[in-house]
Amino acid sequence: MDTRLIRQLWSAIESFPLGQFSTLDDSSLLKSIVDFLQSDPSFESHNVPVASHYLQSRMPLIRDVFHHS
Repeated sequence: MDTRLIRQLWSAIESFPLGQFSTLDDSSLLKSIVDFLQSDPSFESHNVPVASHYLQSRMPLIRDVFHHS
């Protein structure tokens, strides 16, 4: 995964509505973040599988970051 994609993923996570983090389970949150990413015209759809895997593997970190925000 290249650094541009990682930056794009974390930018999307930081832009994601905070209220949804606490109300969604992990799979729903993952789907919502991927849908949010796909709404960005600069996101290349062929990156969905790698982005999903990356986000899924870091879900505890993602939740922890927003829990402390």
